[in-house]
Amino acid sequence: MKQYNEIKSKYPDACLLFRVGDFYETFGEDAVRAAKILGIVLTKRGAGSETETALAGFPHHSLNTYLPKLVKAGLRVAICDQLEDPKMTKTIVKRGVTELVTPGVAMNDEVLQSNSNNFLASVYFGRKNIGISFLDVSTGEFLTSQGNEEYIDKLLQNFAPSEILVPKDNKSEFKEKFGEDFNTFYLEDWIYKQDYAEESLTNHFQTNSLKGFGVEELTEGIIASGAVLYYLSETQHNKIQHITAIHRIAEDAYVWMDRFTIRNLELYHSYNPNAVTLLDVIDKTISPMGGRLLKRWLALPLKDLNKIKGRHEVVSYLQENYDILKTFQQQIKQISDLERLISKIAAGKVSPREVVLLCESLEAIIPIKNLALQSKNEALKVIGDSLHSCDLLREKIKTTLNPEAPVAINKGNAIAKGIHPELDDLRAISTSGKEYLEAIERRESEKTGISSLKISFNNVFGYYIEVRNTHKDKVPEDWIRKQTLVNAERYITEELKEYEAKILGAEEKIQQLESQIFEQLIAWMATYIKPVQLNANLVAQLDCLTSFTQLAIENKFVRPEITDSFNLEIKNGRHPVIEKQLPVGVPYIANDVLLNTENQQIIMITGPNMSGKSAILRQTALIVLLAQMGCFVPAESAKIGLVDKIFTRVGASDNISMGESTFMVEMNETASILNNLSNRSLVLLDEIGRGTSTYDGISIAWAIAEYLHEHPGKPKTLFATHYHELNEMTEIFERIKNFNVSVKELKDNVLFLRKLVEGGSAHSFGIHVAKMAGMPQTVVAKAQKLLKKLEKDHGGEVLHGIKNQKEEMQLSIFNLDDPLLEEIKEEILNLDINTLTPVEALMKLNEIKRMLTKK
Repeated sequence: MKQYNEIKSKYPDACLLFRVGDFYETFGEDAVRAAKILGIVLTKRGAGSETETALAGFPHHSLNTYLPKLVKAGLRVAICDQLEDPKMTKTIVKRGVTELVTPGVAMNDEVLQSNSNNFLASVYFGRKNIGISFLDVSTGEFLTSQGNEEYIDKLLQNFAPSEILVPKDNKSEFKEKFGEDFNTFYLEDWIYKQDYAEESLTNHFQTNSLKGFGVEELTEGIIASGAVLYYLSETQHNKIQHITAIHRIAEDAYVWMDRFTIRNLELYHSYNPNAVTLLDVIDKTISPMGGRLLKRWLALPLKDLNKIKGRHEVVSYLQENYDILKTFQQQIKQISDLERLISKIAAGKVSPREVVLLCESLEAIIPIKNLALQSKNEALKVIGDSLHSCDLLREKIKTTLNPEAPVAINKGNAIAKGIHPELDDLRAISTSGKEYLEAIERRESEKTGISSLKISFNNVFGYYIEVRNTHKDKVPEDWIRKQTLVNAERYITEELKEYEAKILGAEEKIQQLESQIFEQLIAWMATYIKPVQLNANLVAQLDCLTSFTQLAIENKFVRPEITDSFNLEIKNGRHPVIEKQLPVGVPYIANDVLLNTENQQIIMITGPNMSGKSAILRQTALIVLLAQMGCFVPAESAKIGLVDKIFTRVGASDNISMGESTFMVEMNETASILNNLSNRSLVLLDEIGRGTSTYDGISIAWAIAEYLHEHPGKPKTLFATHYHELNEMTEIFERIKNFNVSVKELKDNVLFLRKLVEGGSAHSFGIHVAKMAGMPQTVVAKAQKLLKKLEKDHGGEVLHGIKNQKEEMQLSIFNLDDPLLEEIKEEILNLDINTLTPVEALMKLNEIKRMLTKK
């Protein structure tokens, strides 16, 4: 216990698994937590005494069963092993922590998900920027970036790290900015220093500087990355040569989507437990590497026109050459997780079976390489040319290991025949043992006349001869009696003891030699880390592109035309997720959307509840996103002017835990959109202003729509609303057009046609929807009466107020008592010049100019 307490004091915040004989034991608080998580028995050691402590344990060979459960529960687990053979010491066995497994640093297959990365992240709060770094130790991917709070928040949402390292001094700042949903670990502040981080990184990569990686100017990013390497050494992960490079996440290379948009569009996770995400629908990848890369492509759609077109061309080519597509898919099916296999080789944690799998995977790449080289598509030729055939590596594995290699080296028979003469001789001794023992058995049986005599083995005293009591008197004097049973006696002989020493010695030596040869093979294989990682990346790319092709064939997706223009024209677009959810035989009602900067910059969509306004908004965003990922799209045709930012404000989402109402959340999200607009933005607003009173809501919605119309960037906007008063905006603002989702009114019901048609909608049919939902008849009838009264009493009041305001603005400008001049004076006096952005100043000037020109 003294030894345990010493080791535990070095890892106070970890659950310590302490190896005692054949068991891993946990004590005290660790035992209480482990028993609860693992469902194992909690007992006590020294019950009733001063040293009483809780105790829970499990057999050492069950580590792979129990360890994942502890890590998935968010625990850091220190594995303390016996560092010497108990037989070789008369004192207490030396023990030490051989590995610290945390949620973000795991190599264990049971902890990891094959289609998802397991990222460890590190965040550093600098003066100007926040630095961030992501490392998946199981694949060797190492990424860094830096930016403002909003950008870092978006990256944390995209990469969903299992664990985040944060400086202790910034504990409360991290929680305040990014919430408390992440699994965080706090490090000392001295670790987050620039010179220490640069030294750690250059020492690891064995370079003089970080210029070759293109990250040298990312000061905050480098500091965050240095903390990641420090944490790996602290968690006993010292064999990390598979981390061969650090890559920059280039903010300007990808489409910007804030965290609200990622959440609203339900790209790869949803807050509704049974919801189907976009990823669920589009993921047709076959390999784990492809599955992980597809998530990255979805999180970071491209802005580079040539790269997007390159992906589209490959998908077109594979669609036209179905045989090539099928061959690629068949070969990719035979490829195991190359990235994680080569990482295990670097870490020295690979089994013989896994090395054979690596070899078989590399074999499956050869037909892919040849077929890609022969293809008529340039991008595929480049992939074919870049794939490494690894001939020497494959040959070495095939000659060194048995094709039926075991899951662990100590299981024996991993090394092939003919590699090591001594090993072959020892195996001959070991395997010929059965015949040798049978010969002794026959000889002794004849010599003594004991026909039922048999030779067996047990761990207590090795080989023995068993004789039934009826033949006891025939036993020779030189046999030594070892054990008496009810019906028999067991004996040993000098000859058996000699043979036993020879056999057991051979088996021990076989195990030593096999381990030695295997270790030499692994060390030699480590020189192939980079080529295998390159192959894994290329296979992942090809897997994603074949997935896009399969998706296009199965769902009638078409190739979009991506241009430099500012227009967006979708003919008969469909929502890829809703379309898959419809019952068999029910067609999806497709819709056209046209947006441009000349005469249709903002489409104001009115229509009843349940008519499909939100679906049209979302499908437009998803079509653009799929197109810029390099995928085909669910439409008859699509011409898409490159989009650099997608913003959505869809649906209500209270953040009550943070003390924010639906309306406050809505305003926060909308403010974030209005402050980050560009000339290539796509903005989707759904029911803005509905979280407050009607008049407030209409006023806010009107002001937001006007702001978007007057913005110099002319962002393309779809604006779905319940406020039919906003239909009047088309008369005042030239680039706002009214559309509505049509319905057919029946006698006392309504039929949703889900078709977008030009023109505004008269009313929202909310009471019809209440009726369809099964609202009691009395409530429906009362609502209809009240609606008629309200329409009679207050109808047009808001609109009347807006029109009056416009008319007042158009009074004579030449009259010095002119209300218009008074209004302009008020506008200017109320401006806070210090907080006004250049764009807001231009827009305010433009607004005043319009007031005057209307005169």
